[in-house]
Amino acid sequence: MDRYTCLFYQTSTGKLPVEDFICSLDSSSQDKFAYKKELLEQLGPQLRFPHTDILGNDIFELRFKGKEGQIRVLFFFFYRKQIILTHGFLKKTQKTPRKEIKIARQRKKDFFDKEA
Repeated sequence: MDRYTCLFYQTSTGKLPVEDFICSLDSSSQDKFAYKKELLEQLGPQLRFPHTDILGNDIFELRFKGKEGQIRVLFFFFYRKQIILTHGFLKKTQKTPRKEIKIARQRKKDFFDKEA
């Protein structure tokens, strides 16, 4: 089975917000991210809850718990088995805050605008 490839969304100024977010986490949380990312690259859309969840409009979340609390990395699938990691945050509420989903959607739109 072909593997998927996770890519970090890059801003127009060259920043990698998800990579920066992951680097800001405790080393054990970084290890958990690496493990979940590996699962996602192996299984792609076959990776289901509790590892991932769908938030709507083709935005998904990679879910894991770290020392900091519930950690989420939002992503979408792109053609040629690519997964674009758009946004990471610490989840402090029961429901994923709209503003976090909005950031992921804006970055997805920006990604597609650059691809066009």
